[in-house]
Amino acid sequence: MSDSSHEATADAPSSSDALGGRGIGRLIRGPGSVAGLIAGIAGAAVALAFGEFIDGLVDTIPSLVVAVGEALVDYSPDWAVKLSIELFGEKDKAVLAIGIVGVSLIIGGLLGACAMAPRRRWVPFAGFAAFGVIGGWTAARNPMSPFVGSWVVAIVAAALGYITLRLLLRVAPARSAAPPEDQAPHEPVVAAAAEAAPDASRRAFLLGVGGAGVAAVGFVALGRGVRGPSAAETARAGIDLSAARPPSTAAAAGAAAAAEPTATTAAGPSVATQVAALDTLDEITGISSYVTPNNDFYRIDTALTVPQVDPANWKLSFTGMVDNPYELTFDEILAMDLQEHVITLSCVSNRVGGSLVGNAVWTGVPLVDLLDQAGVQSGADQVVGRSVDDWTAGFPTEILRDGRNAVLAVGMNGEPLPTAHGFPARLVVAGLYGYVSAVKWVEEIHLTTWDGFDGYWVPRGWSKRGPMKTQSRIDVPGRGERPVAGTETAIAGIAWAPTRGISAVEVRVDDGPWQRCELGEALGDESWVQWHLPWTPTAGTHSLQVRAIDGTGMTQPEGPKDVRPDGAEGWHRVAVRVDAA
Repeated sequence: MSDSSHEATADAPSSSDALGGRGIGRLIRGPGSVAGLIAGIAGAAVALAFGEFIDGLVDTIPSLVVAVGEALVDYSPDWAVKLSIELFGEKDKAVLAIGIVGVSLIIGGLLGACAMAPRRRWVPFAGFAAFGVIGGWTAARNPMSPFVGSWVVAIVAAALGYITLRLLLRVAPARSAAPPEDQAPHEPVVAAAAEAAPDASRRAFLLGVGGAGVAAVGFVALGRGVRGPSAAETARAGIDLSAARPPSTAAAAGAAAAAEPTATTAAGPSVATQVAALDTLDEITGISSYVTPNNDFYRIDTALTVPQVDPANWKLSFTGMVDNPYELTFDEILAMDLQEHVITLSCVSNRVGGSLVGNAVWTGVPLVDLLDQAGVQSGADQVVGRSVDDWTAGFPTEILRDGRNAVLAVGMNGEPLPTAHGFPARLVVAGLYGYVSAVKWVEEIHLTTWDGFDGYWVPRGWSKRGPMKTQSRIDVPGRGERPVAGTETAIAGIAWAPTRGISAVEVRVDDGPWQRCELGEALGDESWVQWHLPWTPTAGTHSLQVRAIDGTGMTQPEGPKDVRPDGAEGWHRVAVRVDAA
């Protein structure tokens, strides 16, 4: 191979080399590469920011970040989803969004660097075109997003990003080569002009980058500014669930509220009144309250942003193996005899001692009554719920008649469902993990055979049946607390085994004997219970461990067992440092 041939090959590396570390290294070290990187990042920022602006302007079109994030969630391998939940918990969506923004800016920078390489100037156009195609496809696949509108927004965003890049490159300072040694130096005036030109170009470039930055920030700020309450939030604010109760229940609640906490009427006190009368352990500092406030209730789902469902345009359909398929409007549901039940929900990804569990008062209609109206056909042994964003979960039909509460819920802790927890309606089934039952923003209940359909998580390696396991957790002493030796200290927490209930909780200190704990009152076996054990510690580091015994007399499994495929098992253990008196 000749020298000239070798030099040509070095200037134009193969496509595989360009995609590797050596190719990227050449890009970012080439003439004008820094300017190209900055211009590309600015272009990508403008494109993403335009998507955020449209997201604020139009409820139904997601931002490009959200659209790509939802696609990544749907197509990611199970181990990646599981790892993100274990590492980041409820913050996994925020981490994903930040990651998408970061990767997009890096790719934009590399596209800008390619624009400075003579043989790669076509790459930025192709890259931003791909940006538009990916954004359009991921947004259009969202069932709530208009197909044409999603594509138009993505293409316009990509075009704005590419135009921003090209405008910046037109004023980008070019790196000039040094004159050959045998060439005469420039005359002073010419040299001064040559030195002034790059300075002017640099100023123009920096002003352009600043303008792009202002545009990007402006798009985001404007999107936040024009984003008023959604139709869902506006409708939710106007709903009074107490007015939606049947007359006898509303009267009973009013009478009970005006009388003593234990007062009853023919219809009985409301569940809220019964909960208020319980002898709970809420007074113990640091223990989980008996009822989890809505703002503190865990949220784990695949929706990167909360679907905003206008109840005026929403219907719930009953389909599949039923004799009488029908639809319900939100107003029709509110006009039904609503019931209240205290039910504990937990995520199957909740590790031993984890926080992905909550206890709430749910208001709704018994699901079995709605299915009886549809007329379930013989052989329909699976109930499948489908959300407005196409998420699905299925559970056996037979459990609806085994005595547990399974409701189409429209309220949570005395108020309409928060949008983050499924407004206008969701499914709540006692004793089942959420991944097989707790469909938020539900729009369809479909009857089918057990083998005829698998819910969202089943093909991803999780068990098709998801009964909740007996679990317990130590809340107190909390992390970082250091009791003082010789001073009575509370060991306290919660335990749950929905549909079976909790009959006892035991704690042991170090390798000592198991000690029975005091239990707080609970409203039924579908709710968690609080527990407490007084402890007077000695100085040093101690190990505390807890286990629960359910209502059937079965002791919580010792484990340890991972969350996959059907929930964690194990006794929660914490280490506590006790200071000397």
